[in-house]
Amino acid sequence: QVQLVESGGGLVQPGGSLRLSCAASGIIFSLNGMDWYRQAPGKERELVATISRGGTVNYVNSVKGRFTISRDNGKKTMYLQMNSLKPEDTAVYYCHVVGSSNWGQGTQVTVSS
Repeated sequence: QVQLVESGGGLVQPGGSLRLSCAASGIIFSLNGMDWYRQAPGKERELVATISRGGTVNYVNSVKGRFTISRDNGKKTMYLQMNSLKPEDTAVYYCHVVGSSNWGQGTQVTVSS
């Protein structure tokens, strides 16, 4: 049974930073692409960043240069380093196994002064 557990969300002021983690179990982590999605209130879920099993990364334009996705296959964990946060980054952030229906429970990120 696949489990994805996100952590690291919270309240941060504009311009601040957070680091999200996604711990995976029940899958061969190193063989799977992984991604981060987010969903703001009243909006559709949006793909934020993807990292392939080989380490190739892609980002939505709105976070390029501010967010960094990475993975540690030994720890079966994916990360999202978020810098220069803006109020429009406020959302619930979810981790996801590419091409699957496996999702984490989400972690709330709130950017507000």
